[in-house]
Amino acid sequence: MDFPLSDPNGSSLELVAFLPRRWRLSSFHVAVLGVGFAVLCGCAPKPMIAYSVDTPPLILVPASAAGVVDGRSRFREIYCAVTDERGPDMPDYRPCEEALVRLENEPPPAGAPVELGASRSPLKILYVPGFTTQCVKGIIDFQGGIDDHLARFGHEVGLLEVEALSSSARNAKIIRDAVMSMPDPKEGMRLVLVGYSKGAPDILEAVAAYPELQQRVSAVVSFAGAVGGSPVANTVKQSTLNLLQHLPGAECDPGDEGGLESLKPEMRKRWYANHRLPESIRYYSVITYPDADHLSSFLKSGYDDLSQVDSRNDGQLIFYDQLIPGSVLLGYVNADHWAIAVPINRNNPFIASTFVDKNAFPREVLAEAVVRFIEEDLNRGK
Repeated sequence: MDFPLSDPNGSSLELVAFLPRRWRLSSFHVAVLGVGFAVLCGCAPKPMIAYSVDTPPLILVPASAAGVVDGRSRFREIYCAVTDERGPDMPDYRPCEEALVRLENEPPPAGAPVELGASRSPLKILYVPGFTTQCVKGIIDFQGGIDDHLARFGHEVGLLEVEALSSSARNAKIIRDAVMSMPDPKEGMRLVLVGYSKGAPDILEAVAAYPELQQRVSAVVSFAGAVGGSPVANTVKQSTLNLLQHLPGAECDPGDEGGLESLKPEMRKRWYANHRLPESIRYYSVITYPDADHLSSFLKSGYDDLSQVDSRNDGQLIFYDQLIPGSVLLGYVNADHWAIAVPINRNNPFIASTFVDKNAFPREVLAEAVVRFIEEDLNRGK
């Protein structure tokens, strides 16, 4: 879960007064907790991306011109088949057409059958979380039902924890060491790294910097990934982020204090200008593209700030900044930045009923559809 924060203001701290009594600690902890949920608040009207010559040449083009493969048609076919098969008994059920956003020029489905049983070639999936995740463990339970759901079909799912406030370069080394220290996977089981938010650039830096990973990693998925960074990172102070260490139950330290810098658009664009992603790995992108009815109230200030650049954002990231160059575009999801990956609505009803009020999303269905697409695609490329 990413929390690129602005400095806390009065409105953000007022929300803390409504927290359950067990969370009402010292006044210092209350102030820090306010910071923890003061997501993207109160930014000044100055440009979110300032004038600068410290940038490589850039161009914004349609995805197809950036080497992106359009997989939306097949992904929608798979997603809808999973939705219909699992039915409304699945948590946070939402009809297929309400869950996926149909942008211009999406090809029609081919009508190919979708395999919905046990996997014939199971995957080992490691999930790399976003910025500040370790800092909010005491407030939000990140354990969802995705691992159990995918295990029903033979897949293995695990969490690869990185440092909450550290740079992508430092976390890339952590990812490398974790993957290389793992025992060899079961015969035929391929490794897939899934990066949520800042977890995506952390993974991309790892596979580009450490050639040994290219022998182990078959695929990388950007899940609302901060691939191109976020203009919001230009409005935040590191000193504000460091306060998150004092949240109740926090398990984070400043690390190298480079996480915020790694999220700045100019830093991400410069990195891509100087690094090439290994071609031996397959890349996939799942993008959040919520409408106004599916944006939690506490992300709306971030949405408004980012709308100075582009209103097509999820409260923390603009839609085109989530796409890995040269990846397979799976689809656009009608969910905000938290709803796609963080099950706040299932384990914290108070927060979900107050300011994270649009958090419900069928995450198990989405995860199964993504995994089935990847398995099918990798098998085709054998």
